[in-house]
Amino acid sequence: MEKTLTNIKVIALASPDFEDLELWYPIYRLREAGAHVDIVGEKANDTFKGKFGVPVKTDLSFEDIDYKQYDGIIVPGGWSPDKLRRYDSVLEMVRWFHEKKMPIGQICHAGWVLISADILKGVNVTSTPGIKDDMTNSGAIWHDISAIRDGHIVSAQRPVDLPNYLPLLIEAFEDYKQEK
Repeated sequence: MEKTLTNIKVIALASPDFEDLELWYPIYRLREAGAHVDIVGEKANDTFKGKFGVPVKTDLSFEDIDYKQYDGIIVPGGWSPDKLRRYDSVLEMVRWFHEKKMPIGQICHAGWVLISADILKGVNVTSTPGIKDDMTNSGAIWHDISAIRDGHIVSAQRPVDLPNYLPLLIEAFEDYKQEK
């Protein structure tokens, strides 16, 4: 794979009960493309498991990270987005990346974090159909498709959609890198 994302730094948010593939697949694909990805959670060096038992160890905490030194953020699904959106520091990060038009990736239930950050008005998105009403009630334009990119926001429905999601996410980072 061509290293098109060299010098790109990405935050991967994590908390207990993340969807295993929705966290690890994007991390590995972005790293393969040359990006530096840090896993960020409530506490640094914290180890916990995803919904299906795959462990993750965080690199940094929400409070300690200097997120303004990064080029984008990804949010996995599972049940973790319901926990992540309760942290003001997480919502502050997401809002900042949105204001700067830096890539934001979200899959499945991760839309809850973007909803709580109040950044989806008029944005074309997808998610698991289970939160379709939440997405549309936040002002998003929801599409029943595998994956979609609207500018700097890239979204996908489920783990089976990861092969459609990641090319769009990598493209968003490549476009950002060219504008940077």
